[in-house]
Amino acid sequence: MAGEIAEGNTLLIRPVVCAPPPAGPSGPFRSDTISRRFPSVRQCQAFTLIELLVVIAIIATLMAIIVPSLRSAKEQAYRVVCMNNIRQLTLAWVAYADRNDGRLVSGRAFGTLVKRYTLKGWVGHDFSAPGGSRPAWIPENDKGALWPYLRDVKVYRCPRGRTGHLVTYATVIAANGNNVEGTFVPDTGGWELTESGKRIRRTVLKLTRFTDITSPGAARRAVFIDKGDTPTSSDFYVHYLYPKWKYFSPPPIRHGDGTTLSMADGHTEYWKWKGRETLNLPRELVPMRSLFSELLEGWKDYQPKTSDGLYDLQRLQKATWGRLGYSTEQSP
Repeated sequence: MAGEIAEGNTLLIRPVVCAPPPAGPSGPFRSDTISRRFPSVRQCQAFTLIELLVVIAIIATLMAIIVPSLRSAKEQAYRVVCMNNIRQLTLAWVAYADRNDGRLVSGRAFGTLVKRYTLKGWVGHDFSAPGGSRPAWIPENDKGALWPYLRDVKVYRCPRGRTGHLVTYATVIAANGNNVEGTFVPDTGGWELTESGKRIRRTVLKLTRFTDITSPGAARRAVFIDKGDTPTSSDFYVHYLYPKWKYFSPPPIRHGDGTTLSMADGHTEYWKWKGRETLNLPRELVPMRSLFSELLEGWKDYQPKTSDGLYDLQRLQKATWGRLGYSTEQSP
């Protein structure tokens, strides 16, 4: 047992050290013999309270250094998996165009009804069901146009995606998605059921065929983005004519202070948002199909007010459309 003795203003915590039991009054291990030969046995060793506090402080400091590093390493591992998923989706996107005369798969998740016909989306309705109630994964179910090239449900979801969401990636809207003001030519869809993109000099704004990607090249035109939850409007909406974030497509905050994207040549990138304004945009969770999706607070589009915030928006607009559609361009 340990005892406590106050010496002056210092509290000593003394463990009791027991000597070996003596063999007998005249034996070789008499207690007085042990005391003479091993005086330290009788002297109690002690740590002062200050020494104990110093040790605790050192341990706490080491933990404060190590724990964030472990978290950062874990987040980087998630990011690697996410970037690999997005890369596989993009390679499937390219393969689909290869096998379909250069036509791009519809960027409208879950498909859509166009002129009395159903246009099959890159991902099907199987992935729109909440995680706990999805149907059995059998060939007859609707998994979307890219499923034959992937055949792995894990590829559609970031490991850090919102709980319950089976698909957490989206195509940017210019990748054969919904029509956006100023980016398409009306009544040009024909049997392909999607209007052609408007051309400004060498840049085609809305991409419907792989050959539309000319200026800028495939390495600078975005395809998929890590949204973090199921696409609210079937694709990731990016304005062309206005310097604003769309309220149902706020800048994703993923794997730190940024997000992952893929480009049409198949490579992936991690973008760290530059503006504190971008990171601090007020958001809210809204119920969507028994799940929750993230929207800008008040359901209103947001125009950046700082140069860094505008940099982040314009960087994504350029990667989406190939250029900006308004005259107040500020080069990032």
